[in-house]
Amino acid sequence: MPAMPRSVCVFCGSRVGRNPAYAQAAEDTGRAIAAEGWRLVYGAGDVGLMGRVARATQEAGGQTFGVIPLHLFEREVGKRDLSTLIVTENMHERKKVMFMNSDAIVVLPGGAGSLDEFFEVLTWRQLGLHEKPILLLSANGFWEPLSGLIDHFIAEGFADPGLRDFVHVVADIPALTAALRAALS
Repeated sequence: MPAMPRSVCVFCGSRVGRNPAYAQAAEDTGRAIAAEGWRLVYGAGDVGLMGRVARATQEAGGQTFGVIPLHLFEREVGKRDLSTLIVTENMHERKKVMFMNSDAIVVLPGGAGSLDEFFEVLTWRQLGLHEKPILLLSANGFWEPLSGLIDHFIAEGFADPGLRDFVHVVADIPALTAALRAALS
């Protein structure tokens, strides 16, 4: 039986956003995941950045593992041609299944849902429940305000300075790929 490839969970928007750099980052992330022989784990939608990262992974020959709650299957246009598709009862189960089937987490630009996913895995890391790397791909500086907010938490005494060590911010695909290679080797 062949070994399971390393898996990269990508949290990202169900919209493409206003800046074309976000869609490009999603497509480049998908191609990089496939090129490295890793498996994409993501929210199973065929819309927004989710759809872009999945289609790019597939077009580059990569494996895709999608997880979507039943109530979002129509809204997010559940992608049926994935290597693996899991339909869950709710959002909590979706996040858990995605997390449990990944070795690293990458967060691309997105909205409230992406922030929810990010903060949940960051909180789990802070509580010592995992040691998986968490990377923010700050395409076009997208995550700079979030980085500032994390610094603010620390400065105001609501988190230890070590919280910053749990999140690695990268600006582009070469830096993302290098960080993932180092973490997954």
